[in-house]
Amino acid sequence: MGNGDARVRGLAARAGGWSARHRWAAVGIWVLFVVLATVLGSAAGRVDVEDSEQLKGETSTAAGIIEEAGIEEPASETVLVQAKDDGLTSTDTDFRSAVSAVMTAVERTGEVTDVTSPYDSGTVSEDGRSALVQFDVRGDPRTAGERIEPVLEAVADVQKEHDSLRIEEIGGASMMKTFDDAFGDDFKKAEYSAVPVALGILLIAFGALVAALLPVALAITAIVATMGLMGLVSHLQPMSDTANSVMLLVGLAVGVDYCLFYLRREREERAAGRDARTALRIAAATSGRAIVVSGVTVCVAMAGMLFTGIAEFEAMGLASLMVVAVAMVGSVTVLPALLSLLGERVEKGRVPFLRRRTGGRNDSRFWSAVLKRVLARPVLSVVVATGALLAVAAPALGMKTENLTLDQEFGDSLPIVQTYNRVNEAFPGGSEPAEVVVKADDINAPEVKAALADFREQAVGSGASRGPVEIKLHDQQNLAFVYVPLVGGSDQDAAGASLEKLRDEVRPATLGKVDGVEAPITGQVAGNKDFNDQLVGSVVPVFAFVVVFAFLLMLLSFRSLTIAVTSIALNLLSVGAAYGILVAVFQHGWGASLVGAEGVGAIITWLPLFLFVILFGLSMDYHVFVVSRIREARTRGLGTRDAIRHGVVTTAGVVTSAAVIMVAVFAIFGTLSMQSMKQMGVGLAAAVLIDATVIRGVLLPAVMALLGERNWYFPKWLHRLPDLTHDEAPAAATPRTRDDEPEKVPV
Repeated sequence: MGNGDARVRGLAARAGGWSARHRWAAVGIWVLFVVLATVLGSAAGRVDVEDSEQLKGETSTAAGIIEEAGIEEPASETVLVQAKDDGLTSTDTDFRSAVSAVMTAVERTGEVTDVTSPYDSGTVSEDGRSALVQFDVRGDPRTAGERIEPVLEAVADVQKEHDSLRIEEIGGASMMKTFDDAFGDDFKKAEYSAVPVALGILLIAFGALVAALLPVALAITAIVATMGLMGLVSHLQPMSDTANSVMLLVGLAVGVDYCLFYLRREREERAAGRDARTALRIAAATSGRAIVVSGVTVCVAMAGMLFTGIAEFEAMGLASLMVVAVAMVGSVTVLPALLSLLGERVEKGRVPFLRRRTGGRNDSRFWSAVLKRVLARPVLSVVVATGALLAVAAPALGMKTENLTLDQEFGDSLPIVQTYNRVNEAFPGGSEPAEVVVKADDINAPEVKAALADFREQAVGSGASRGPVEIKLHDQQNLAFVYVPLVGGSDQDAAGASLEKLRDEVRPATLGKVDGVEAPITGQVAGNKDFNDQLVGSVVPVFAFVVVFAFLLMLLSFRSLTIAVTSIALNLLSVGAAYGILVAVFQHGWGASLVGAEGVGAIITWLPLFLFVILFGLSMDYHVFVVSRIREARTRGLGTRDAIRHGVVTTAGVVTSAAVIMVAVFAIFGTLSMQSMKQMGVGLAAAVLIDATVIRGVLLPAVMALLGERNWYFPKWLHRLPDLTHDEAPAAATPRTRDDEPEKVPV
């Protein structure tokens, strides 16, 4: 076929063709879009998720009552005063002197209010060796961590004067500051190092600086534009810092991948003798189409998070969906324009000692050797690969999910974690009490006061709490806040049982008997329970939505019922294997020391659903790209088995490069100190590695080889469905080999 005969059709091909012909206009429109999105987003400002929007249930109800009343609960702090040995108790002069010194020191800072003595509040442990000085931090609780430093220094000075006592501070503000100091730089280093790592791998993959910079530039501009769009969209769907971090992670991964797929195909076609224009048109119709199919599938997967009803998940899903859509549009519009502008200059900045990677012959010796054995024994390959993945996935059957406690999340590396454990040991539940928000027509009415007194008495009498139960009245708003330390402390199962006792037994018997009184129970333990309940309830809808829509997209995009079914099955197997690795490492501790995860014993609650959505979307990148190449070869005249060989081997280089980038970026997050981030990074990295090697390199070709012509099965009763397969680029027919008889392929 001559260069001028490469006719291409379809949305991606038309977009790429227009961009190549109007390259300056395409680049200008993209730059204008990024600038406008950034400027408008900055002007609009970002609206973050409020506490009342985070969850449904009692936690949300309580937050709504507090917000409606205009009360902003201050950040509360506690100073533990504890004897180091059994000889000293709270009644001794030295102990009392230390308590007084703490109260005086924190008051002098001018940063606190409502300093309460443990002798007045009753916060002295049963053995008399521990006492809690409590106070609130002035000003906005969200920024209290920025103002707590003088208070921490004052407490540290008191500690220096009392060697026989432990005098340690803990609370919302001090934890905020400690974590920001300890892990703020940790996160920044991870985010900042992700781009250089991706660029380094691309340099090795392409061997040229300009070619390596293009994918990174596209990903960064897509991320910048999405950050602006998040500001605009946040006025309809509030966003969050977590959503921003996930968006950065996903945006970098897909932005680089999409550009990599496109660029490698364009270089391959040019190296095969096509002129620049024809190479771009073919790349647009093939890799461009794969990018669109993959991008839409990833967007659908991300949209699954919108079904959770959890504001944080909805924000993450929408932010991820937007960055994937922006990266996809950029890949099929501005990228062809840039390639057209650069021409041969895309090879500029060659890296010494790296061979020229034109892509002319894209075969991989390693994968050629693997594939030769896989196609020679497809049954054995399927059995071995499937058996291995099922074995890896097996530990997931015993997965235990829970919201990690402070010591699980951070270990004992931080002094504040040790303080947390000491407070919980001396005052079970004291560091994370349940909070009852009581709303009444008249909070000072006799029947309401009597009900509050009964609630306090029965909370202790029922065994749900050991006290002291503290009540704070807000007369003007007719509200009362009741703080109940839960029996069980940091033991979430025991604390959860205490919470249920409060909600199901104590409250109905006391506050529930007074007409017009609302008394939702919130707090850390209650929030965890409500979150878990809502998450469990959303699992089936999210799974069903993602799987069904991904199936339909694959069915329409490849016009094959078999391809659609096997795609879903292979993706589920990949996700299951990732779950198994997570459970083995973080729950059972197998090899935990290698990633610094000793003693965690559980998977954080939100991770399985989050990983399913992210992995199901991202794994489609490779699957769509490989299967598209196989189908393209099949429609050009190759037999099914040769088409499989051609599709897998010729895409091996780009899939390997893309997978290495993803694994490296995700692995960076696996090095963070927070166990939740470590679990996310390890889970994502493991899944992508499995997906790009065992699934795409062994199981997919083996399954397709066994199915043969049944890969293209499409029942007649489905022919009325839209046909999205026409973006293929015709090429000169390749003679069939002896292993396949000529057969017309339905398109």
